[in-house]
Amino acid sequence: MSRIILASGSPRRAELLSQIGLPFEVSVPSVDETPLAGESPDLYVTRLARAKALAATQQGCVSIGADTSVILDGRILGKPRDRDDGISMLNALGGRSHQVLTGIAVSDGQRTESRVVSSRVTFRDMDPAEVQAYWDTGEGADKAGSYGIQGIGSIFAKSIQGSFSAVVGLPLTETESLLQAFGVDTWKLRKLHLGYG
Repeated sequence: MSRIILASGSPRRAELLSQIGLPFEVSVPSVDETPLAGESPDLYVTRLARAKALAATQQGCVSIGADTSVILDGRILGKPRDRDDGISMLNALGGRSHQVLTGIAVSDGQRTESRVVSSRVTFRDMDPAEVQAYWDTGEGADKAGSYGIQGIGSIFAKSIQGSFSAVVGLPLTETESLLQAFGVDTWKLRKLHLGYG
């Protein structure tokens, strides 16, 4: 029975993996998240997800790596550098649609498989005072695009086309599928972990 390692320090990703009833351990790998020159957004999130999964592999385990980026006008909006950067990102997103790309990778140390999940999020118009008030909550300081869709940031989202869990940071349908592709009996793990049946 394979143990699962979540290669992420994100509490949102841990909450999502817990939500689908799987036991896991957390390992936070050190991976340089600087985009490479000329790197496309989908290759960027794939590379980081794979690097994180590989960095966390252990004998007898499968590791899950993920990376999420907000894309506006072809530009990757990562985590904000500071208040000014965060407010600038939020103002740019207001009244527009943007793409959220999440790369997901699973590795057993010998083999690594990955997917990219694309979602489209449309924000309503936001006035400068509420953008600043939102930034001051601290919620967006450590998130791509400076907002958290699962929290207060949800008040700005008029619509989401695609995977909500991918926008939060871990696409659950693809996570389940990749784990099963590595021979992980997710239903047996759930039964043991949750103690049902």
